[in-house]
Amino acid sequence: MAWEYSEKTKQLFLDAIHGKPGTHLGEIENPDGVGEYGSIICGDAMRFMFRCDKHPTDPLQDVIVEAKYLTFGCTSAIAASEALCAILEQGHYTPIKALEIRNSDIVRYLEGLPAQKIHCSVMGTEALQAAVFDWARRRGVDLRLLGIDIHPDEEDGRIVCKCFSITEPYLRRKIRELNLRTIPEVINATKAGGACMACHYAPGGIQDILDDVWGQRTLRVVPGLGPAESAAAVADAASSAFGNGQIPLVSQEPLPWQVSAYQFAKRIEKAVEEYVRPLLKQDGGDIEIVDIKNNLVYCRLEGACAACRGASQTLKLMVERTLKEVVDERIRVIQV
Repeated sequence: MAWEYSEKTKQLFLDAIHGKPGTHLGEIENPDGVGEYGSIICGDAMRFMFRCDKHPTDPLQDVIVEAKYLTFGCTSAIAASEALCAILEQGHYTPIKALEIRNSDIVRYLEGLPAQKIHCSVMGTEALQAAVFDWARRRGVDLRLLGIDIHPDEEDGRIVCKCFSITEPYLRRKIRELNLRTIPEVINATKAGGACMACHYAPGGIQDILDDVWGQRTLRVVPGLGPAESAAAVADAASSAFGNGQIPLVSQEPLPWQVSAYQFAKRIEKAVEEYVRPLLKQDGGDIEIVDIKNNLVYCRLEGACAACRGASQTLKLMVERTLKEVVDERIRVIQV
């Protein structure tokens, strides 16, 4: 089913993609801090930057006066990026003080986010943190002397979620910071485990890390198997189904609304017109819907986007993701 966004979230997204004055999508020339988080390959990526009114003698008294971003992602990712910039500019934060901003502050500013989209707010705070670390390096501020952990070794840690390249040190930090207690909460906040699911109950996987962080041990039993065999069976089944291509492209379930194929197609066309086409036209492109069969949407890109080497990624990571959120999460976009 479609995600339930607040009116404020939807308005911030639309204002940003249409370049309304006062929005923050773009870049700052000669920024004082730049931070990146995420990966386009994984579906969400953010480049965040800010400019400071610099104090003449004490960098700790620098004040953030401008913030901008380049975000590749969904409605909530764009809106969360806008919210972060607005919070910073309206609050007159120093970079050090900005480290106190939590993803819950972004969610509150947006008047709520679907649970499955909390990771978009986490992406914003992670990119902000990286930008503050960059500012500190440029201004000669030793964050360690201030008692601030810059966790430099997280990228080199053991990979727990191979689908999204998420490491164990990062997972442990976010589990503690965000008080994550269950696998669904971890997925919503970090995306870890949100694809093939093989890391849910694998040895050293998400459940084992949760148990270790919170000092508990949860038995997971499949009928007819003991706890250890149950964990292995769950992990093997998920990994096998994903790796062997057994996840079907066409859903056998009924569509979320009791509507005709014509009405379903009109919902898709409306979503393309309101959300997808404006983004493509910014780059001189366009899109044509060729056919719709069940939850498969056959499309071709036009204009500048048709000749782009990244056309297939645009269809998968922008067009399909948008239709999943606005119309139905089981939609698949096929390039023709």
